[in-house]
This record gives sequence, C-alpha cells and structure tokens, in this order.
Amino acid sequence: MCKLFIDADASVWESATRSMRIDGMVTSVRLENFFWKVLEEIGERDRMNVVQLITKLHHESVDAGHDLGNFTSFLRVCCGRYLALQLSGDVPADKRLPISGLDADGILEAENGRMH
Repeated sequence: MCKLFIDADASVWESATRSMRIDGMVTSVRLENFFWKVLEEIGERDRMNVVQLITKLHHESVDAGHDLGNFTSFLRVCCGRYLALQLSGDVPADKRLPISGLDADGILEAENGRMH
C-alpha cells in the first residue's frame, strides 16, 4: 500500500512559497506543490489565477467571520474538500464547469446528510 505514496514523484510534496498582495498587504503562502496544483485547477474552473482565487477565499472567509489564524491550513483543507467532493460526485469532474455555477447549498446539504 505505502509504495503508492513512498515511490511517488518527490516534487509533489516539496514546498514552494509564493508571495502575493491581499488588500495591499504582502503575504507569503508556503504549500506543497501538490496543493498549488489543486488550487490552480480550482481557480482555472472560474477563470482565476491562484492569487485571485486565494484573495477571493480570504475575502469570503473574512466576510463569513472565520478566524484565519492558520490560512495555509485552510487552503489545504479547501483542496482536500474539492477533491473529496469530486470523488462523491458533488463537484463534476468536468473542469470546464465553474465552481461558482454549482448549487453550493444543495451540495452542503447532501454532504451533511452523508455525515449524519
């Protein structure tokens, strides 16, 4: 079982730091290359680059009243949720379909139904 993970391309888990400006503040985000790739895919679905996506996630999180004390962990969880929701069929695998066009309330309701 572990061979699938151990013998994978090591560049997948290597980290990269990207600097970006959010609301005029320069910040750096350090993530493994795997997560950068997933964020790129999510952003591309809605015609955004990674910086635009991260800025949008940050703004919407602040607007929702979330504590962003560990924003990098939040981004990793976003990537994991995206992949899990694809596996469950809630997010279509067709990358041409934007995330913004999905029924978020319906997806969250279905997800909650599976968890209880």
